[in-house]
Amino acid sequence: MTSPRLSQDEVHHLALIYRLGLSQEEIERLRLQLSTILENFQVLNQVDTTGVPPTGHSVALVNVMREDEPLAPMPKEDTLANAPLREDDFFRVKAVLEE
Repeated sequence: MTSPRLSQDEVHHLALIYRLGLSQEEIERLRLQLSTILENFQVLNQVDTTGVPPTGHSVALVNVMREDEPLAPMPKEDTLANAPLREDDFFRVKAVLEE
């Protein structure tokens, strides 16, 4: 297995494509990081996936929400019990004005 090492020229070319202004130090750091990522993918390519069906998602999602059924409304006093500001049977809010 050959190590997929990127050259500084290849990283510089990628930086140009993505319009990144990188210093020489950043190019070298990115070169090492990207080379490590490519090495990890090369390890994954060696995994035997025979008989494993391709999937779009690794987790099957199931809707866990309950059915939306109408219920009787809460009593007015319970609804307004924790209101920070109240005026009679209404919530009181600060005015929102555009300037």
